[in-house]
Amino acid sequence: MSVKVIIGAQWGDEGKGKLVDYLSEHTEIVARYQGGANAGHTVHVKDKKYVLHLIPGGILRPEVICLIGNGVVVYPEAFFEEVGFLATHDISVKDRLFISERAHVIFPYHKLVDQASEEVLKSKKIGTTGKGIGPAYVDKFHRSGIRVTDLYDESRLEDVLKENVDQKNSLLVDSFGRPPLNYREILSKTHEFAQKLEPFVADTSEILYNGWKSGRNILLEGAQGCLLDIDFGSYPYVTSSNPTSGGSVIGTGLPPTAIGEIIGVVKAYTTRVGSGPFPTECLDDIGERLRAQGNEFGATTGRPRRCGWFDGVAMRYAARINGFHSLALTKLDVLTGFEKIGVCRNYRIGGEASDKFPAAGRLLEESTAEIEMLDGWEENLSQSKRFSDLPGTARKYVQALEEISDVPIKYVSVGVERDQIITR
Repeated sequence: MSVKVIIGAQWGDEGKGKLVDYLSEHTEIVARYQGGANAGHTVHVKDKKYVLHLIPGGILRPEVICLIGNGVVVYPEAFFEEVGFLATHDISVKDRLFISERAHVIFPYHKLVDQASEEVLKSKKIGTTGKGIGPAYVDKFHRSGIRVTDLYDESRLEDVLKENVDQKNSLLVDSFGRPPLNYREILSKTHEFAQKLEPFVADTSEILYNGWKSGRNILLEGAQGCLLDIDFGSYPYVTSSNPTSGGSVIGTGLPPTAIGEIIGVVKAYTTRVGSGPFPTECLDDIGERLRAQGNEFGATTGRPRRCGWFDGVAMRYAARINGFHSLALTKLDVLTGFEKIGVCRNYRIGGEASDKFPAAGRLLEESTAEIEMLDGWEENLSQSKRFSDLPGTARKYVQALEEISDVPIKYVSVGVERDQIITR
C-alpha cells in the first residue's frame, strides 16, 4: 500500500496542495495526473507562500521526485514560469522533475479558442480559466493533438502543427472575428521550447511502475475536484478531464492494483468558482463572511469564489464514486466566530426530499438544500495539535461531517501553515 491518491471531494479549491505538501514529507515520488495550469495549489511554509499551477506540490520537499503525468496537458510557458519562480526561492528541480513524453501540449491557439468561446457564450459561459485546457483535450480526443514526444519528430510536428493552425485560424477568423495566427512564428517558438523542455522529458509511467514495484512511497495528486469531473461532475459546468480516483491510473499509467489508499480533501464548508449549480450557496452576508474569513479567491485567476454551507449530499456522492478510505478536512478554523453553522443532509427536488446528487443539470439547478444548523465556537483553533485540543462544539461539528459523509476524517487542518494539521 505504497501508493496514495489525493482527490478533491468538492468543486475544487479544497486545499489539496497543503495536504500533498504535508504528506510529501514521507513520500518519495509525487505525480500529477490530470488538468493543466488551470489549477492552483497554495502552500504556506513559514513566512513564504508558494502558488503552483502545474508542478506537483511535492516539489517543495528537496528529496521528492515530481512527475507530470500523461493525463496532464502542458503549456510550456507556464511550466518554465513555475520553474523560474521556484529558482527564485532556491528550490532546484534538476534531476527530480519530469514530464511524461505522452502528455499533450497546449499551444497559443488553444488559449485563444478557449477565451473566444467563453466570450461568445456570454451568460451561458462555463467559467473556464481561459488557459486553453478544454481545447487541448478536444484535440487529444480528436486525435489531432501534439504530444511532448511529437516535439522531437520533425516531420510529424510540422505536418500536424500546420493542419492545426490552419483549422484554428478558420475558426478564429470566421467564427470569432479574431486575427489569424502565423504558423511559422508558432513553429519557431515550438522549436525553442522543445529544446528547453528536453531534459525534463521521460517515460513517467515507467518511473512510477518501478517505484511501485520497489515499494517506494508514491502520492498521486489530482487537480480541481470530483464534482468537476467530465463524466461524473455537474455537466456541462465541469472541467475537461477526470479528477476522480479512476483518472489517477489513466493519467499516470499505474495499474489500478497499485492504489493502496484514496484520500478525499474537503472544506469544512463549500465553495465553487465559475458558473453552474450550487445548492448550498449562501447568497447573503453569510456567503460574504465565509469568503472574507476564508480568503476565498482563486489561486489561478483571482476570481472570488462562491461560498456556502457543507453539502452532505454531494459529499456522499463523491465518496461513492471515488471510494475514499479517509478524508482530510480543511479550513475548519475559518468557521471560528459563527454562532451557528449550517450543514446539508438532503436536497429538496420538486417538493420532495432527496439524498441523491442528480445527474441532470436541470434537476441539480432546481435542488434546494435542507439546512440543519449546528452550534459554532469562538475559540481560536490555530494552536491545536491534537483533536482533543479543539473546543467541544468544533469536535462535534467534525464528527457530524464524518457521520454525514460516512467516511472517517483522518486529517483536520486548522490553519494555512504546513504544520497546522491534526492527524487523528
